[in-house]
This record gives sequence, structure tokens and C-alpha cells, in this order.
Amino acid sequence: MSNAIFYHAGCPVCLGAEQMLADAINPAKYQVKTVHLGEQRARISEAEAAGVKSVPALVLDGQVFHINFGAALADLKS
Repeated sequence: MSNAIFYHAGCPVCLGAEQMLADAINPAKYQVKTVHLGEQRARISEAEAAGVKSVPALVLDGQVFHINFGAALADLKS
């Protein structure tokens, strides 16, 4: 089983994407972990290192998929 990390900021765009992904991703293939960067600011650098530029974003097998646009990662730092 592979890991998938869904980064978000808690905005309506992010929460909608989270629900859609939860319903769409095959749980037998991916274990999805959710990281709310608004509440877990210490993990912003982790998201940056993975290549995340904005949220919501999903990292699957090391590839970043930016979904819609809720907030730039730079905006979450301030």
C-alpha cells in the first residue's frame, strides 16, 4: 500500500476537495493522510519540500497534484 498526503488550509475549497478525494481514492491502494496546514504550521516546510505550491494539494508517490486553488503556501506562512 502506498501513502498519499492531502495538504489543505481548512478553507471551503480545501474541504470540498478533501471529501471528493476521500470518496475517489482506492483505499486498498492508498492510505490517505490529511494535513491541515492552518493547524499544523510546522509541516509547511514538509509540504514545500514535497513540491506543494498551493493548497489543496495531493502528493501521490512523490508527485504533487494541485487541486483547484484555495491558498498559496506562501500565504500560510504569515
